[in-house]
Amino acid sequence: MTPREDALREATRLSEQLHRHAHLYYVLDAPELPDAEYDKLFRRLQALEAEYPDLRTPDSPTQRVGGQPLDGFAKVRHKVPMLSIRTETDITPAGASAFDARVRKELGLAEDGPQVTYVCELKFDGLALNLRYEQGVLVQAATRGDGEIGEEVTQNIRTVQQIPLRLHGEASAIPPVVEVRGEVYMRRDDFDALNARQREKIAAGQKNEKVFVNPRNAAAGAVRQLDPAIAAQRPLSFFAYGLGEVTPPAEGGPDHATQFDWLQQFAAWGFPVAQQTARARGAIELIAFHETIGRQRDGLPYDIDGVVYKVDSVEEQRRLGFVSREPRWAVAHKYPAQEQLTEVLAIEVQVGRTGKLTPVAKLAPVFVGGVTVTNATLHNEDETRRKDVRVGDTVIVRRAGDVIPEVVGVLPESAARPDAERGPVFTMPRQCPVCGSDAVREEGEVDYRCSGGLFCAAQRKEAILHFAARRALDIEGLGDKLVEQLVDADLIRTLPDLYKLGFTTLAGLDRMADKSARNIVDALEASKKTTLPRFLFGLGVRHVGESTAKELARHFGKLDAVMDASEAQLLEVEDIGPVVASSLRTFFDQPHNREVVEQLRACGVHWEEGEPAPRAAKPLSGKTFVITGTLPTLSREEAKEKLEGAGAKVAGSVSKKTDYLVAGAEAGSKLDKANALGVQVIDEAGMLGILGGAAD
Repeated sequence: MTPREDALREATRLSEQLHRHAHLYYVLDAPELPDAEYDKLFRRLQALEAEYPDLRTPDSPTQRVGGQPLDGFAKVRHKVPMLSIRTETDITPAGASAFDARVRKELGLAEDGPQVTYVCELKFDGLALNLRYEQGVLVQAATRGDGEIGEEVTQNIRTVQQIPLRLHGEASAIPPVVEVRGEVYMRRDDFDALNARQREKIAAGQKNEKVFVNPRNAAAGAVRQLDPAIAAQRPLSFFAYGLGEVTPPAEGGPDHATQFDWLQQFAAWGFPVAQQTARARGAIELIAFHETIGRQRDGLPYDIDGVVYKVDSVEEQRRLGFVSREPRWAVAHKYPAQEQLTEVLAIEVQVGRTGKLTPVAKLAPVFVGGVTVTNATLHNEDETRRKDVRVGDTVIVRRAGDVIPEVVGVLPESAARPDAERGPVFTMPRQCPVCGSDAVREEGEVDYRCSGGLFCAAQRKEAILHFAARRALDIEGLGDKLVEQLVDADLIRTLPDLYKLGFTTLAGLDRMADKSARNIVDALEASKKTTLPRFLFGLGVRHVGESTAKELARHFGKLDAVMDASEAQLLEVEDIGPVVASSLRTFFDQPHNREVVEQLRACGVHWEEGEPAPRAAKPLSGKTFVITGTLPTLSREEAKEKLEGAGAKVAGSVSKKTDYLVAGAEAGSKLDKANALGVQVIDEAGMLGILGGAAD
């Protein structure tokens, strides 16, 4: 046997031992080997791989930390979309009953029929990940992103000891392809230890170090760290709970009939699965689980903001299907918002992207909802006066999940103090606190807004960030800190100034390397070729979102036609009402806004313009359709496109205003509701017949 063959055999044995002991230590919390012995095995494997580099495999334990720092994250299109789960609106335990009732109705179960079996899981407060394994080896890790497209973070995820680089078990029992989904998070004790180290670094004078706000942000920041060596210093953990793409049983993939069985499979492959996960039958047991975890919540070593219920049977999940890209068979059931008492130190006014002035209470720091809160919104002048919040008051602060903290009210004892002992009643300033322009309140509006437009520095920063956002002009690398630096240095006053930035100017900024400056210049140049909907959305016109921008582009075809359209003409656009029409007209009536548009065109920003959509009424205009079930030849999206192309509106639910329900196989509750309301029910052939007749 050659020396290399000996080294290969030893490296394979060491790798298997290290994988096993790491799983015992990090996942099962049952170490069998002293740290010093583990380190000895690890160093021996490193030495072998250094001598024979071709022995170093992607799933080697030595590759937990490795690779060069990245310039950015590649985009990953999920083979199976990472859909969001509906949140139950009733946060009391009774919300579990509401979910069970919906499931039973959708499955057609009688009140006295069999109970539905569910799997109850924890709703972790972390970052969702999709882990792709091919032939049992981790080949890709990606964030959820928008559900369709995420970011590849494989190098950083290799540093998470709880995530197996190679699936456990016999090769014959591991599918050729499987995607395991779960949550990367940071334990509270690990978070506290991390912040203690950060404070030591800051005290030692190390620059660019900071104390992290909460475990979730620290975990998300670690996952999106461009240098995997730095990511490895952040103590991350992981729980598995879901499935993405998997090789079907007919081609050698596993065949599990229940969600619970899949969770057991994840554990067998080496993933941590929360020990609180349990099966429940019917609403009563769901409520019991919700109440039990609620009592345990504060004592858990990590943050959760609720629980998740999933129908256990995979077949029943298939029958229930999805609605609006949310599974009918699962729901997130949150707990009531957490509240704490603190003191109002000051009331300041912030200016948003659209010029909205918002009063914000500056608070004595208080830990609530998993984070330390120092600011809380007061919403507007009317709300602040209604609650009678004043400087010096003791107030109740509420925060739940990622919701912005708010002041619920003033502690009664504090509000009962004489006026002489309290601060003055809050009054919104009549000038913008940033630029000094008049603050105006439109008729019927509750909010004051700065009239400075793009001349207001606060609005400039937010407007530029909005313009550069991924769904607008998509200027990669133009983030918060860079925009703030450019605006504060007076290098950008209006949007066209972006395209006047040169390499020399950017490279001269603090902490801007030559390569980063070149990347920004290239991104700005690439963004010049865009589409009319993206450009319209990027302008930041109040009330104009992505879908409205698309409808405007479809209806008018050209930007000039949009800018010159009267309110009456704007009202002809699908789904545009008086408020949006007035906002558009007000925006384009301002000379400086038109000047910005023309300057952007002069800088080379361009798009393909088309012909306006025919203004004549379409044959099915005014008709409302709902589609349910599985159609014989068309997908729901294809059917929707055909109907909308003929002018019909396709709604998501049946109501008295529905003209036709297009019902396919397994139509479900929408068919029942249509029959109850007397809505005409047709099949795919009937729909095509109506479309054909409309075309004639």
